[in-house]
Amino acid sequence: MGRRRVAILGSTGSIGVNTLDVIRSHPDRFQVVALTASQQVELLARQCQEFRPEIAVVSSPDGAARLSKILLESKVNTQVLFGPEALVSAITNSDCDTVMAAIVGAAGLVPTLAAAKAGKRVLLANKEALVMSGQLFMNAVRDSGAELLPIDSEHNAIFQCLPDGFMGAVKNSPSHAGFGVEELWLTASGGPFRDTPIAELSLITPKEACAHPNWVMGRKISVDSATMMNKGLELIEAYWLFGLPLDKIRVLIHPQSVVHSMVRYRDGSVIAQMGQPDMRTPIAYGLSWPDRIEAGVPPLNLTEVGPLSFFEPNLDRFPCLALALAAARSGGAAPIVLNAANEIAVAAFLEEGLPYLQISQIVEIALNKMPNVPTNSLEDVLFVDKEARRLASDLIYRLAKK
Repeated sequence: MGRRRVAILGSTGSIGVNTLDVIRSHPDRFQVVALTASQQVELLARQCQEFRPEIAVVSSPDGAARLSKILLESKVNTQVLFGPEALVSAITNSDCDTVMAAIVGAAGLVPTLAAAKAGKRVLLANKEALVMSGQLFMNAVRDSGAELLPIDSEHNAIFQCLPDGFMGAVKNSPSHAGFGVEELWLTASGGPFRDTPIAELSLITPKEACAHPNWVMGRKISVDSATMMNKGLELIEAYWLFGLPLDKIRVLIHPQSVVHSMVRYRDGSVIAQMGQPDMRTPIAYGLSWPDRIEAGVPPLNLTEVGPLSFFEPNLDRFPCLALALAAARSGGAAPIVLNAANEIAVAAFLEEGLPYLQISQIVEIALNKMPNVPTNSLEDVLFVDKEARRLASDLIYRLAKK
């Protein structure tokens, strides 16, 4: 087999940078054919200078002009495009066979769904695609014959712990009777505030919320980890990826971030995937599956790790996790509203326009106010997303005026 032709949606973010780091070590296995970024034009330009993709995409015409100028001066013959439609073009016009879907938030939904419909190997690091359009997305994977491989460390860990053939059963019809899988256990570090007295959470600053104790991540996902909304979104993603009922998917706080998730089997066995808290491990596994390649990750030394602990999350401390569980059980438009309101609230918090504890309040009010309508098409999904964002923004504006 020749080199895999890889498109990276979100190449300047943490996942994108780590993906390129793995690819850099294996030029015989991978060729980068498309890179996309939102606003980090200079970093994208350096990536293009090194990897020479066929297509590069940025969000704005000004960014495209800046990128084109840099690449022209560098004699790099990469086609530069801009705008949301160009994200889909990066998939359809680059003749890629593998798509790393690493755009954070709802912005990644349309191009990730396009990759699934095109029958690509989709390396899913954008959990919002399944949170917002779970059934539509899984139908697209099934109908096109796409390969869907999870990249989130928890879902990738579960994928590694499942028996051969399990994912194919999910894609064709979620029936696991022959596999003996009883429960999925998603682990969570608990973020930087797992031991902070609840009375002190009202004073949390964006800088403190972004200081994750174990992982190096972007600002938005760091806040989601602090509130544990990230784990709630991952629970919804796991429901669609693996097809087990919601009551068979548990969340456990595991402060050391060594066990990345576990699968409990009918016979009493629990199989866990362990490793350093380094995203290059799941990225390398997704890129090379079913092979395993060098990822540049130092080996895990259990004698240096110390005790490993696990405990149930306190939903009073993490109301966002409780809201996500409720939205998952409600189905329909509720997960879309959950995600949209959270994105708006987190952005306001990061801009110091909303107190930390009001993130969950905005999400809860939005869930209560928005009707839980069916979402049977991409247009339905995008309409609910737009309306939920408008509502959340209005709620934040009203709070600020008080």
